[in-house]
Amino acid sequence: MMGLMPSEETRTMTPPTVRSSAAHDTGKAGGASTRAWTMRLLVLGIVLSALNLRPAITSLGALLEEVRDGLGMSGSVAGLLTSVPPLCFAVFGVMAPRLARRFGAGAVVCAGMVAIATGLLIRPYAGGTAGFLAGSALALMGIAVSNVLMPVIVKHWFPDRVGSMTGLYSMALALGTALAAAVTVPLTDTLGGSWQTGLALWAGLAVAAVLPWLHFVRGRLTPPGAEKAATGGDVSAGDTSARDRDEAAPTQAYAPAEHARVEAPRLRMARSRTAWALAVFFGLQATAAYITMGWMAQIFRDAGVPAGTAGLLLAVTMVMGVPLAFVIPRLATRLPHQGPIVLALGVCGLVGYAGLYLAPAAGAWAWAVLLGVANCAFPLALTMVGMRARTGPGVAQLSAFAQSTGYLISIPGPLLVGVLYQHSGGWGLPIALMSALMIPQMVVGFLAGRDRTVEDEAAR
Repeated sequence: MMGLMPSEETRTMTPPTVRSSAAHDTGKAGGASTRAWTMRLLVLGIVLSALNLRPAITSLGALLEEVRDGLGMSGSVAGLLTSVPPLCFAVFGVMAPRLARRFGAGAVVCAGMVAIATGLLIRPYAGGTAGFLAGSALALMGIAVSNVLMPVIVKHWFPDRVGSMTGLYSMALALGTALAAAVTVPLTDTLGGSWQTGLALWAGLAVAAVLPWLHFVRGRLTPPGAEKAATGGDVSAGDTSARDRDEAAPTQAYAPAEHARVEAPRLRMARSRTAWALAVFFGLQATAAYITMGWMAQIFRDAGVPAGTAGLLLAVTMVMGVPLAFVIPRLATRLPHQGPIVLALGVCGLVGYAGLYLAPAAGAWAWAVLLGVANCAFPLALTMVGMRARTGPGVAQLSAFAQSTGYLISIPGPLLVGVLYQHSGGWGLPIALMSALMIPQMVVGFLAGRDRTVEDEAAR
């Protein structure tokens, strides 16, 4: 996690041996210049890719009413649509390590950006609900594989700047999320009011993200030996020191599947109560996040808030993740028990949901901020993954178990909200469901925050 590894930013690098050959020095200077250009291009690719990892979801949330009317969707089908993201993340994310071994991480990320651009471009014009779902699934498939591989690229190309690069990547992700929520409606109105145009325009951002990765398509992106480790091969002895394991742990929590087959011995995570607590906590916070991204703008609009303002409110909720993603992990690592943070975030969520029910329009900005704070259970969950295992392999296996299980748990929530909304004709029951799910989230999060490790439990 960003901000968790201050020492890595100040490591000293051993200077290369100076040789007398002028030709060698010239070649070395040319190689250094080429490498510097490549690294700058890679940073640009990482930032542009991160910007594309959520607009497919939040732009749809901002225009969900228009999409439903245009395609004749029922509330239940709209709920199915908002459940597609976690389903795709769970199904397609596990393919990323195998694809990276076969084609190279750079090529896979490039293909992921192409899939995002293609899916976003075709889904508004596919001519029906089935085509819209298929286009969405294509875009989300690209997001899923990029989600998994981007942290691996950061880890292996920027080993001395993992914290700062992860922070940059996370800020770009949050910015893209909020930007799509905030400007989709105004841009749609400016371009003639067509929801098809408003959704399709985000394909342009994905096309821009393809360009830097074209340089990395022909060869493997990660350094020799590093990509093999990142995608399930052997790990060199130099990567297994105690300090490296400790520093790598928070970062590895970002990348579940690519580490799932790393070093032996494998832990039996299903025997660990802490692993299950983390998995359920991850799933419930993801449920709340995807319900928020898919439905919150619609809740405000049904309360009489203008469409453009509803999009801004969703953007406020999403952008809260930018500063708090730095603060919460730092605070969590300084506490022996992360349960109090879980409870504080849960209380914010409960108050926000109560406000949505009692005065959705009158206190809209306050509820948006509170729900944005509650959604920061995501960086907390990733931080706890890194703290609940002693070794790098343990973190990798725990992360794979918690995130894959968690995304599966999160699939029914947005769908159920849509069904309740359709059959009840209002938001009372859906908001009651959101509030009710916050209670077990607080309970399992509190249990997951206890100072223990899965190695002790899974080995019993």
